Amino acid sequence: MYRLLMVAVAALAWVGPALAADLPAAPVQRAPTAYLPPPFTWTAFYIGLNLGGASNYGNLTDSVNNVTWGVDKRTTFVGGAQVGGNYQFQSLVVGVEADFDWFANDNNSGGGFSALGTTVQGSNNGRWLTSVTGRLGWAFDHVLLYGKGGGAWVGSNNVTLVDQASGASVSFANSNTNTGWTAGGGVEWAFADNWSVKAEYDYVGLSNNSLTVPAPFALAGDTFSTSGRNIQMITFGMNYLFH
Repeated sequence: MYRLLMVAVAALAWVGPALAADLPAAPVQRAPTAYLPPPFTWTAFYIGLNLGGASNYGNLTDSVNNVTWGVDKRTTFVGGAQVGGNYQFQSLVVGVEADFDWFANDNNSGGGFSALGTTVQGSNNGRWLTSVTGRLGWAFDHVLLYGKGGGAWVGSNNVTLVDQASGASVSFANSNTNTGWTAGGGVEWAFADNWSVKAEYDYVGLSNNSLTVPAPFALAGDTFSTSGRNIQMITFGMNYLFH
């Protein structure tokens, strides 16, 4: 009996490991896969609104009387919209943009001067500004520093001379649109995947004009010319990006 028991124990010792090898292995516990969000990109078309302030600068010269005076540098409210598109190459961002802004502007009048028994005053009233520019910037993730430059068009009543004694007036040029150029820059921050806010400075240089005063206006035959005409703007805006 004792010998039989020993034989059984030996058999189990030989067969046990083989049976264990045939049993299914316990499942391996793996950590869940972590999916990182895609990196932010400035590549997108966008539309937005802006508001801020603008100042008008310039000089008006009467060549005959050798008198030059400046247009009052009044600051006015501006507001409008922009539309554009960006494409990002690594950290470099290139794009194009079109802007349109309205001026809440009263006449900007110069101090005027007296000659031949009358006082002549110059005034200018800008109504709107539109520009088409190229943009070049450098992205720091959700922050974009950029510069811009291109063409600009300003709608106004041009420079108008008024004879204070008679009330008669005469304006420079026949067109109410002044052409020029613009350059500026700013910083834009994307606070969400599809929304950004920006602060921007723009300088708008306008073409010069000249006018020989016709009769019977006071100082008939005088030649008046404008120089250094420009608009400087600081605006704040918000864009929606179509990624």
